[in-house]
Amino acid sequence: MIQVPTAPWAHYLGDGAAWAGAALAARWQHRRWPDEARLLARDAQPGYFLALGIGALAGAWLFGSLNTLRGPIVTLSHSVAGALAGGIAGVELWKARRGVRRSTGGAFVLPICVGLAIGRFGCLFAGLADQTHGVPTGLPWAVDLGDGIGRHPVQIYEAGSMELFLLVYLQARRRRRNWAVAHAFHAMIIVYAAQRFLWEFLKPYPPVIGPFTIFHLLSLGLIGYGSLWWRGSNAGRGPAAAGIAGAEGVALCLPQPDDEPVRSLPRAGAGQDHHRG
Repeated sequence: MIQVPTAPWAHYLGDGAAWAGAALAARWQHRRWPDEARLLARDAQPGYFLALGIGALAGAWLFGSLNTLRGPIVTLSHSVAGALAGGIAGVELWKARRGVRRSTGGAFVLPICVGLAIGRFGCLFAGLADQTHGVPTGLPWAVDLGDGIGRHPVQIYEAGSMELFLLVYLQARRRRRNWAVAHAFHAMIIVYAAQRFLWEFLKPYPPVIGPFTIFHLLSLGLIGYGSLWWRGSNAGRGPAAAGIAGAEGVALCLPQPDDEPVRSLPRAGAGQDHHRG
């Protein structure tokens, strides 16, 4: 059993480190692959980020509190899974009102993954007070969070899952794989929700339907969202429906105010540095 030093304030330290890491990751991603940032800037008015922020805040506290209010320690709390779901709901409602039909999440993939991976270590070192710990286990890598009981380090499981996805994504993005260019956000949501669904069985949260907790159901909803978006894009106009400029420089149908196809995109390397590395 591994002894882990814990302190409640470590959660806030982890949050701060997660935000800082996400900001640095966003800066790196936007400089490395500027297409996503330009497309987001074209579609995202101030109302977009307002809807994103309000949705994320509401979802975080709603789903977190729905879970902990049913537990042995009744308290309000917030959840990163709820924040993702709420942010997605807020953005999709804003896009529906504005007529934006393409995915706008590609620019957030790297920062979200980095923030999740770092933030989970803050949860780990916050200990039992954070209420994100795992159930008891006798495995050699069980962690003692201060009560002498070996538990699954579910925070490390989640952080490792997102780090693994991040490595796969960066390799695929560098090689311009279709899924990494056109569906990276959907892939990230599906992977995040799938691994979260799995690790929820190792947490002492109260079930709501059979063995399933609030976060099991939320994870299934996120998997459904990502899958439907992905299938809908492929059934429509393929990668162009996601609004990402392809490497071939051929005619792409990007959503415009008059919905006219763009047919004069320059080829990569012709007069400008279209793609760095």
